[in-house]
Amino acid sequence: MRQRYFLLILRPLAGACVSIILLLLSSCQTELEVAPAVPPASSYDAVVATKWSALTLQLVRQSPGFTPPVAARALGYAGLTLYESVVAGMPGHRSLAGQLQQLGSLPQPEFGPAYRWPLSANAAQASILKNLFANAPAASRARIDSLEGALARAYAGPDVATAERSAAYGRAVAEAIFAWSKTDGGHEGYLRNFPSSYVPTTNPGDWQPTENGLGPMQPYWGSNRTFLALDAAMPMPAPLPYSVLPTSQYYAQYLEVYAKNISLTQEEKELAVWWADDPSDTFTPPGHSYNLARIVVNATQADLGKAAETFARTGIAVADAFVICWKCKYTFNNERPYTFVRRVIDPNWVPFWPSPPFPGYSSGHATQSAATAVVLEGLYGSLTFTDDSHVGRGRDVGRATDFKARTFHSFWETAEESALSRFLGGIHSRQDNEVGLREGRKIGQHINSLQWK
Repeated sequence: MRQRYFLLILRPLAGACVSIILLLLSSCQTELEVAPAVPPASSYDAVVATKWSALTLQLVRQSPGFTPPVAARALGYAGLTLYESVVAGMPGHRSLAGQLQQLGSLPQPEFGPAYRWPLSANAAQASILKNLFANAPAASRARIDSLEGALARAYAGPDVATAERSAAYGRAVAEAIFAWSKTDGGHEGYLRNFPSSYVPTTNPGDWQPTENGLGPMQPYWGSNRTFLALDAAMPMPAPLPYSVLPTSQYYAQYLEVYAKNISLTQEEKELAVWWADDPSDTFTPPGHSYNLARIVVNATQADLGKAAETFARTGIAVADAFVICWKCKYTFNNERPYTFVRRVIDPNWVPFWPSPPFPGYSSGHATQSAATAVVLEGLYGSLTFTDDSHVGRGRDVGRATDFKARTFHSFWETAEESALSRFLGGIHSRQDNEVGLREGRKIGQHINSLQWK
């Protein structure tokens, strides 16, 4: 009797469940039939990404006030905008909204209508760059409009509605990211590179304005919001304690810089100049890293989706590296070799490269290059490639050096060489570079640990 009772109850329930399942399957089938095919971002080449990255680097060089920290910030937002404008067309990938500090949400594409992802990326890059480089010369801003128009025509396709929808989506993403960027503390940083409100400390071993008479540059940059909370939480590593005793580690660090600087080989001079990336002549050190990403995208023939992720990771890497590095610089205000050597070892010494207008410890070159190397390795593994960033530049007559392409067998080699270049230039001690490389590696690892997929 008990078994029959349960059967009487279960039979109608089972029938109801079957009916619900059939109804759901029917609904899903109808949805799939009416939804148009949407080619993923991976089905397109990376031309949109590489052309916009090239123009971004031109804007860095041509726009007044784009010092390395300011340039790094712009590259961070440009790379992120590229990624977010196409991530909806990258199956298996995730937006960084909700993963980055105070970035709660971003516009989403409509479900159903088709999108052409190169057009979304194109409109997004044009929009974000116009905002980030609001002070760019008129001719440079005209190039933004020109490139946007050329790429819009190249990828338009036969469906005008799809083209307009795709571009509108890209612009909406860029506008949302720019609105978020204005709350990070670095908005329009190009207008306040050398604030008069900051007065350098004068304790023994503290940094002082050097032979160029400038400084301090961006002393408050370290208080800006980082993209990643993990980066903001990094503790500041203390430098060696100050000492003028010849037997001290501190003295040995600066003596080593001096000894090497007065005996540079021609090859070492070329290495130092290659990575100098003076903002007045090049696209700055973070721009060099962004260009390495561009070189790798081209060399591997990456698709649009892979290229977008490459520039996003690289841009965020250099942006956060400069915030963390600048926080370290102005926490400890450590003097440059120029100051210590002339005061304690040789009053007539002049370093191979002019001393920059901000504290030495730790090295910005080392920090951002290490972060970049780690994120690129996370995407491409070990790779042999040639850095031709400065090929075509005229000879540096004053230093008797030419700009020759350099080949690397791993991304970490670029980080180590970039750091070494500052030691050879006479503007960083060994501890500046070693700590910068170590901290930069952490930043890169944090970025790779985001839920990209």
